[in-house]
Amino acid sequence: MKVIVIEDNILFCDYICSLLQKADFKTMKAHGLAQAKKMIRGSIHEDDMVLADLRLPDGESTALLKWMRDNGYMHPFIMMTNYEEIHSAVHAMKLGAEDFILKPLVEDKLLPVITANDTFSKVIYERRSASFCELNQYIHLVAPTDMTVLILGNTGTGKEHLANKIHRRSLRANKPYIKVDCGSLSKDLAASAFFGHVKGAFTGATEEKAGYFLEAQGGTLFMDEVENLSIETQRMLLRAMEERSYRPVGGKQDRRMDVRIIAATNEDLFQAVAEKRFRKDLLYRFHDFTITVPALQNCLEDILPLADFFREQSCAELRKEVVGFDGPAKEMLLGYSWPGNVRQLKQVVYAAVLICKGNLITPDFLRLKQTETDAPNSAKKKKIDKCLQKDEKRNIEQIKTAISISKGNLTQAAALLGISRPTLYKKMSIHGISK
Repeated sequence: MKVIVIEDNILFCDYICSLLQKADFKTMKAHGLAQAKKMIRGSIHEDDMVLADLRLPDGESTALLKWMRDNGYMHPFIMMTNYEEIHSAVHAMKLGAEDFILKPLVEDKLLPVITANDTFSKVIYERRSASFCELNQYIHLVAPTDMTVLILGNTGTGKEHLANKIHRRSLRANKPYIKVDCGSLSKDLAASAFFGHVKGAFTGATEEKAGYFLEAQGGTLFMDEVENLSIETQRMLLRAMEERSYRPVGGKQDRRMDVRIIAATNEDLFQAVAEKRFRKDLLYRFHDFTITVPALQNCLEDILPLADFFREQSCAELRKEVVGFDGPAKEMLLGYSWPGNVRQLKQVVYAAVLICKGNLITPDFLRLKQTETDAPNSAKKKKIDKCLQKDEKRNIEQIKTAISISKGNLTQAAALLGISRPTLYKKMSIHGISK
């Protein structure tokens, strides 16, 4: 990803870009609103973000933020401001800015704020397989529309992450994002949960309740595990979606519904229709646009980058210095079938970091039970070997780049890589890299 830095003070802009580049972020510079708009139109990519000074020669960057949101650019937007302009930064947050940084504190606060806003994107970024690249393209196309989206995929593939990403890239990004776990809704309470109720609507209704549709008004309602909805609840939802209105339980007036629906399931809903567990008309309502999330075992190129990302995340949380996976552990990760997909990979890596007694995670620490079905055939073995070679090259390039940027200063190189100096020495030893 890259950060588009918008600052009219040329020296300060160069300083900001230098800080970001040392942390391995790519940067682009603009010195005013007009130049920034031109740059965003022509050069911004899906996972980039904008860092802008509040006051620019041709206006305030809040105008740029509003322009971006009005034109479908839902990228993270971070404001830089002085102490006396904090009220404007608060206004920017209301318009949809992710955060703001006080200029006098920029050296200490810049990287933590940028990294915090990049956490979600980074998980997606680590998915580099052809299948996931195609999926990202679909998300890019459908996000700015109001089409209902049905996300299909096995348990643990990250359907909720993708629903969140669609919302963040939509024109509704600065409005509510409400998640509903349909598996937890009982048949009797579903109507009240979705549509709300008025006081006294039924026994126990001691006060008025808003309901999910009102909470999500203007934004997005993500309905997870929709296969668990009762037929009666499906009927009520279908009516609300068709008429774009609903009536709270016990109410006397309909309410207008302005909500974008994203639904997800790990079931074959056509089979559920055949078994009369799901309404065909509701299924077609959900079928405006369908995204199928591939299983992790079908995206071999994603496994090691994701495992490394979760290892780094786990090390930070557990305060451990585990520098990587040894060769057999990598082969085990690539050869395993991952029935629990990305969620299972994260759990396995986290546990491995927790119990690891050395610098490297070995197969024993992964604690994966290999079965005959996990034994790779010759075609998969070739893919595994290719992934191992690519991973080795990626790790070596990262270390060499950090050393080059820091001009041989290993303390600075370690800081760029987000690791300690002893950990960098270990990584250099593992990969045969000299200073």
